[in-house]
Amino acid sequence: MRRVSVHRIGELLLASIQQELTDSLAVALQQDLAEMAAAGTDGVIIDISQVDMIDSFLARVLAEIAEATRVLAGRTVVCGMRPSVAITMVEMGLGLPGLQTARSLEDALALFEVDGVGP
Repeated sequence: MRRVSVHRIGELLLASIQQELTDSLAVALQQDLAEMAAAGTDGVIIDISQVDMIDSFLARVLAEIAEATRVLAGRTVVCGMRPSVAITMVEMGLGLPGLQTARSLEDALALFEVDGVGP
């Protein structure tokens, strides 16, 4: 099974989803991020700019990733959500508790004040 690649940028983890996010791939991403975050991280950025749809299962997995990161003293930011995805989530009554959002990867990095990007 192909996995979502996760990269470490200083004390941050970056997962950029570049393919259809199946349920099994979402669970594998959750496990990978939890294992990497346990080694120490200030936070997780999940770039969903290539994701066309978020269903209730994926919304729950993203919220669980945020909770696990928070327990490990970090925070989670989801970036790049398409307007159509946001509209569908609102229509379905889906939320992303515990997650911050940012318009772009650059904006997400700025939230963590990554050198050269933040205030």
